[in-house]
This record gives sequence, structure tokens and C-alpha cells, in this order.
Amino acid sequence: MQNNFISWPGNIYAVDSGYVRPELAAVHLIVEAGRVAVVDTAHNHALPHFLAALAELGLTPEAVDYIFLTHVHLDHAGGSGVYMACLPNAKLVVHPEGARHMIDPSRLYASTVAVYGEENARLLYGELVPVPADRVIEPADGQVFSLAGRPLQCLYTPGHAKHHYCLWDERARACFTGDTFGIAYRELYVEGEPFLIPATTPTQFDPEVLKDSVRRLLALEPEAMYLTHFSRVDGVERLGEQLLRRIDDFVALAEAAPGTGEDRVKAIHEAIKRYLLAEAPAACREGLEHVLSVDMGLNAQGLAMWIERRASNQTRKQP
Repeated sequence: MQNNFISWPGNIYAVDSGYVRPELAAVHLIVEAGRVAVVDTAHNHALPHFLAALAELGLTPEAVDYIFLTHVHLDHAGGSGVYMACLPNAKLVVHPEGARHMIDPSRLYASTVAVYGEENARLLYGELVPVPADRVIEPADGQVFSLAGRPLQCLYTPGHAKHHYCLWDERARACFTGDTFGIAYRELYVEGEPFLIPATTPTQFDPEVLKDSVRRLLALEPEAMYLTHFSRVDGVERLGEQLLRRIDDFVALAEAAPGTGEDRVKAIHEAIKRYLLAEAPAACREGLEHVLSVDMGLNAQGLAMWIERRASNQTRKQP
């Protein structure tokens, strides 16, 4: 990483948000004719990193026209309120299912506490700042926004979360995918190749819907995907095939896991760990458990919740 950001083709920049550890969550900037769009904000503490990168690019906070939130999980959206307070011309573009949680983040924060615990939630995210309703845009599926004439299209992509969309940058032939196209931490790259895994985190994971969303993105024939965790990946068609297979594999592991409740979560966690160690290139296996420890735990929780939700739905459908 040079300075405060990675520079990519098409005037796209990835700012390391400083969330938890280096290169875990990216804040992406798209720059066109001196105007800026931001994709995901990470947490409150990312704001100084973002402002420093903006200044290094010779841009001011007044140059930001849009913040696009792929979804409202707090590692993607937690800093939205503090960002908007510093960006006087920006509009926040957030899925209709998530907009109310940016305007009044109290319920969103409560659900985050349920996953992480009160102490960890405070440490990670601080106080969530509400965004004024008149600065929030709820895009329709397929709606196109113009950044100084550069079209940016919002495409609904549920499966990881119901309030998820991806941003298609036709000029760059690239998609900003949030968590829909999985995660690929740069510590696990081997000879320039990413190790891509699904994000099946709580609470709205749905494997078939997620696979449909991945296929929707692949149908665009993008040259690159920009993941929040962590930034650009190429070889999209091949990675997409891997991702679809690994979603199915995660589901199979979850379905085979014994027990209920926390016992099931632990069993899924162990099964995922064994699977990823077997799937990963030998050169990155030693550090894999450390790098992916939190993600494996969250993925196990999401898979267990999906199984419980599916069972509950099936019970309700019985005559």
C-alpha cells in the first residue's frame, strides 16, 4: 500500500480503514473529474484514514457527491454518520431495507451487540451517529447514479443480507461487491492468487439467494471485483466458480453438523476450519486459522441460524 491508499485502474482507490487489523476492510473511492463517490465507510475510526487519502489525492470533503453503502453491517456502514457530518455535499445511498437503520441506528446497534457483545461492539464501532433523513437516498434495483457523467448502477444482491446491493461501474468494467462476492484477505494470497471464501455471517444468510446474486454479477462479465475484504480481485469467472462451489460446500458441512444451538455452531466452526485448511494452498495454511478465526466463527453462526430458520419455516408449512 502506498501512502494511505492503493491506486487501481480507472481512478479507483482502496483506503485501509484500520478496522481491527491492516487490510481487513477497504473504503473505496471512485474519482471522476474531481468528484468522488465512496463505497462503504467501515467504522467511525476510519474517517481520519479516509480524509488523509482524500487530501493526498488533492481533493476536499466538498468533492464527495455520494456514499454508497453496499449493506448496513457495521464493518461496512458503521462510520456513515461521522462521514456525512464531514461531507457537506454527499448523499448516502442505502438499500430501502437498510435506510431506516442509518437514520435511527439504535436497533442496528442492538443487533450488533447481540452478535459481538456490548464491550466489543463499543470498542469496534463507538457511538453510531444518525444520518439526517433528507440526505438519504433509497435506490431502486438497477437505478443509475451519475458521478460527473460516470454511470454507477445499484444492483440488488441479497443472500448475504436482504439489504445488500452491489455497485456496477460500467466504465471500469468492475463491481463493488461488499460481501456478496466473498472475502479474500491479502495475507492469504499465494503467488498473487487470492483465497476466496464465502461470507455466510448472521443473520440473513440464504445460500440459494446468494448464489443467484453471484451469478447476476458474473453475467455482467466484469474485469474485476472490488471486495470490501479486501479490495480488487481479477480472474473473476474462475473465482466465481470457486465461490459458488464453496457456498454449496459450506451448506453441506452445516447440514451434516450434529447438535443444536451452541453445540451445532461449534461443530460447524470445526468443520469449516478443517475444510478451509484442506482447500487452501499449502503456502498459506500456517497462518490461515489466525487470519480467518473471526470469519470462521461468524460464518458458523450464520449457517446455524439459516438451518434453524429453514427448519422453523418447514414446520410452519406442515398441515
